[in-house]
Amino acid sequence: MNQAIVIVSGGSRGIGRAIVERFLGEGARVATCGRGERPADLPGEVLWVQADVARTGDAERVVQRTRERFGEPSVLVNNAGVQIEKTLPETSDQDWDQVMGINARGTFNLCRAVLPGMAEHGGSIVNIGSISGLNADPGMALYNASKAFVHGLTRSLAVDHGPAVRCNAVCPGWIMTAMAADGFAVARDPARAQADALARHPAGRFGTPQDVAGLVCWLASPQAAFVTGQCYVIDGGLTAASPLQPRFF
Repeated sequence: MNQAIVIVSGGSRGIGRAIVERFLGEGARVATCGRGERPADLPGEVLWVQADVARTGDAERVVQRTRERFGEPSVLVNNAGVQIEKTLPETSDQDWDQVMGINARGTFNLCRAVLPGMAEHGGSIVNIGSISGLNADPGMALYNASKAFVHGLTRSLAVDHGPAVRCNAVCPGWIMTAMAADGFAVARDPARAQADALARHPAGRFGTPQDVAGLVCWLASPQAAFVTGQCYVIDGGLTAASPLQPRFF
């Protein structure tokens, strides 16, 4: 990873921040972006670009600034995402613009911006999907749909742009971040919902941002050179289990 030039969208906190720090630890040169100002505690060697990746020009500027500072990006991690806890009838046009804008169009925009360079020089794209794009979480219709888009785009990019570009998705389950807390908050009894979810994890715990960062870094590395077009679930075994709980049998 010493020669890698990496863009991580949404790297100010949570999973994105863990990915930034993991790549830094591997010796990569890292750029990241977000809609707010540069976080005060972001390591100084990281390039920060204030940008909204849902806007085509902003996404292109992130890639251009990375080229100017480090050179041609060899890894793109599409991590920026938002979540709205609503059913479809409750969802407004503004909700659509926000969720699909960042989760779907933002991923599309950054992929489109890096592909010409990667097609020439080679590269790896890792998109952050979700188990919610595979198995719908209640009360999050638009978020579920946006992540299904990410999974479909991942496969298309791998098919259309290999072998120069590999593209995979990581599909996290319950990773303990602010977004996960918001997801539990929509339950009638949030504490009971969280306890029930934990009991359904064969791993015996919820995930951490560092768990996801490790898989992302591996997928972007030469060790995964024969891996493309795949959606990797990282959920502590949650979706492997039957909904029937072993404690009742």
